[in-house]
Amino acid sequence: MTKVLFVVTAATGWTLKDGSVHPTGYWAEELAEPHRLFREAGWGTTIATPGGVAPTLDELSLGVAGGMPKRRKEIRAYLDSIKQELDHPLALDTVDESDYDLVFYPGGHGPMEDLAVDPVSGTLLVRRLDSGQPLALLCHARPPSSPPRATTVPTHSSVAR
Repeated sequence: MTKVLFVVTAATGWTLKDGSVHPTGYWAEELAEPHRLFREAGWGTTIATPGGVAPTLDELSLGVAGGMPKRRKEIRAYLDSIKQELDHPLALDTVDESDYDLVFYPGGHGPMEDLAVDPVSGTLLVRRLDSGQPLALLCHARPPSSPPRATTVPTHSSVAR
């Protein structure tokens, strides 16, 4: 079976330049829709977060910014259907990304708070890029121009874009 690892933010707030914290998390559609598509294709899915913390939904993503009311209800219903998986993610530092056919980072503002500076995520990104194996980062899940890393420097120019 083809397997995909979802690396999801564990952040509940996004620290702004003035020091205030804006509530955030993952963007509903950016997790739900790819997850649904992979599941419908028969792929196995695993969710991992920094520390194995259950990810927080950015409620703005199911408000007017999240599309039409019918679509938002469908997304909410799908997220409810995978609640067990969302409530019990693996700890990112216990996962071997080479066990997965694809590593996928859904977006939202949360990844900019934790995944962008998390050395485990940075190392995973570098290893995945260097391996040439599939890696997908959606919207705000893209790493900063210099991803956090433990010991290596990215060799692919795509990290800096």
